[in-house]
Amino acid sequence: MRAIAYNGSRSDSNVDCLVDVVLPNPELSPGDLLVRVEAVSVNPVDTKVRRREQPAPEQWRVLGWDAAGRVEAIGSAVQGFAVGDPVWYAGALDRPGCNSELHAVDHRLVARRPATLSAAEAAALPLTAITAWELLFDRLRLPRRGASSHPRRSLLVVGAAGGVGSILVQLVRELTDFTLIATASRPESQAWLQQFGVEHCIDHRQPLAAQLAALELSPVSHAISLTHTADHFADLVELLEPQGALALIDDPDPHSIDVLALKRKSLSLHWELMFTRSLYQTPDLAKQGELLQELAGLVEAGRIRSTLTHCLGPITASHLREAHQRLESGSSIGKLVLSGWG
Repeated sequence: MRAIAYNGSRSDSNVDCLVDVVLPNPELSPGDLLVRVEAVSVNPVDTKVRRREQPAPEQWRVLGWDAAGRVEAIGSAVQGFAVGDPVWYAGALDRPGCNSELHAVDHRLVARRPATLSAAEAAALPLTAITAWELLFDRLRLPRRGASSHPRRSLLVVGAAGGVGSILVQLVRELTDFTLIATASRPESQAWLQQFGVEHCIDHRQPLAAQLAALELSPVSHAISLTHTADHFADLVELLEPQGALALIDDPDPHSIDVLALKRKSLSLHWELMFTRSLYQTPDLAKQGELLQELAGLVEAGRIRSTLTHCLGPITASHLREAHQRLESGSSIGKLVLSGWG
């Protein structure tokens, strides 16, 4: 099968290490689906793994954790799927990624993709949607719409115009009663968020507390930091109400944030990694496939939109290198997708 990969012969972690290769077809475990990949998208985790992990000289590392495709074959222990089903998923960090024509994936991580989306539009969503969903409902345990008798409160999302933020703001709007405040530093980023119904947008390059006070909204009980947490940590501690909660997904230097500052207000700190369930084979692993199925229904009902911003062309090493470079520039909005095989 065709694939895009890198091996241990490289001298650095530059994007030039990503090359077109031909690899053996994946072996199927009893609980796996074999998927013929039609489209993939690129996430910051792809660039992090490329920079940090160096396989043995003769081994190839295939990246990619967002796919839309069709079921090609079914493991002996799998029920609920049929050959030819259109599916979407994010996969597992400790297995080969989906930048290949054929990909083996645990069926519990997979759902049928929305009938209203193209493969490219669908591939933009799984990893970021799972991350956003788990942030809101598993880590912060926000109540779903109509499930709380508490006075209305505010949720602040820092760095909301990226891949995770673009789907997270939609989930907040559709599934919760929280007042949403999102941050974005550029006019085009703010315009992107307004397309998703974000009414309150502030600039995270400026002090946050003063901008929030000017909005005269309900107290900020929860905050989610999606990028550059170290730059905003002190502001977030200041503006969160007592007994509030902060969640993050990035990797700040432990010496750059003062976690003791959370104590006076009894603030809680939560980290989200959507690969935790698959890495540790947790008993609730199937929740990821289930939430993707619920998300598919929301998409088909017109309540959630794809966050695709650019389809760079077919799935080739040259297009994948371009996607990595764009992500590493730090200015991407929404999601970058590759579709079809060149």
